[in-house]
Amino acid sequence: MTDSPPLLEITDLSTHYVSSRGTRVTRAVQDVSFTLNAGDTLGIVGESGSGKTTLALSILKILPPAARIVSGRIRFEGENLVTKPAHEMRRIRGKKIAMILQDPLASLNPLFTVGDQVSEPMRVHEGTSRRTAWDKARALLRAVRIPAPEARVREYPHQMSGGMRQRIVGAIAISCEPRLLIADEPTTSLDLTIQAQYLQLLGDLQRAHGLALIFITHNLGIVAKMCKQVAVMYGGRIVETGPVRTIFSNPQHPYTMALLDSIPRLTKSRDRLTAIDGQPPDPAALPPGCSFHPRCTKVMDRCRDEEPADVAIAAGHRARCWLHADNGVAQSVPFKAKA
Repeated sequence: MTDSPPLLEITDLSTHYVSSRGTRVTRAVQDVSFTLNAGDTLGIVGESGSGKTTLALSILKILPPAARIVSGRIRFEGENLVTKPAHEMRRIRGKKIAMILQDPLASLNPLFTVGDQVSEPMRVHEGTSRRTAWDKARALLRAVRIPAPEARVREYPHQMSGGMRQRIVGAIAISCEPRLLIADEPTTSLDLTIQAQYLQLLGDLQRAHGLALIFITHNLGIVAKMCKQVAVMYGGRIVETGPVRTIFSNPQHPYTMALLDSIPRLTKSRDRLTAIDGQPPDPAALPPGCSFHPRCTKVMDRCRDEEPADVAIAAGHRARCWLHADNGVAQSVPFKAKA
């Protein structure tokens, strides 16, 4: 434990998508707050449409034209990124905060060689000469375990396998030694063998460079392996957050319980896999009260009408659920996974 301030501190952040006529508002991220210390790893989990990627794009301020940060603060190294103009954000992206996108083919330019793309951040942010940047690019490819980096730097993305492309975007992300790395579903397109190698690689890079890491994923197994803290998102909000061990052993939000119970367990026999009934809500038409109440097995009358407050369950463990709100006093709910 240190007395130094958090590297990243997000307070009451809300990001909305607004239609061209302004008649439809999609509340993709709503009142999100969390902190991340230097060198720590935070896993953000939830179903598709819960707001995970929009949250990551909000941090970097690379939102699509229809999206707006409507409220809240994003403090990075003590400075509020929300108020920074575009030219200052360009100095931060890639240099201090980097992101690995879900689909490497969408972030790699097919018209430029791998060497050009890996060396570009160093040339832009550090003023490195082309020759020196290419030498560092070869070293970076070697660091992310790309075979024959001397030859690969002159090849194009389409000549690489999916696992190699994923490692290349990782090399681009760490080229300027950022303090924060955001990895958005970086293992989705990888087979299990390559996935395990890539996760090991990310862990090695984090330790070598002292990175703080935000890991966005659907895979709770990856969170258990990679992360120290976890935030569970649903309907644009963080509904539970805490240490990974605590969340996995003692979840306190019904949605977190349902996610954990849906994980297949090879040691237990069951006729059918457990699924969460219903569908995630439309962010443009969220239900009143708690967004999870139409699918919740523990729903109460007040859940349908009132938005629950964020309540402290224990030190570092919080949940947004009426089960824990009794005059502001948290009530622990035992969790038992279904057989």
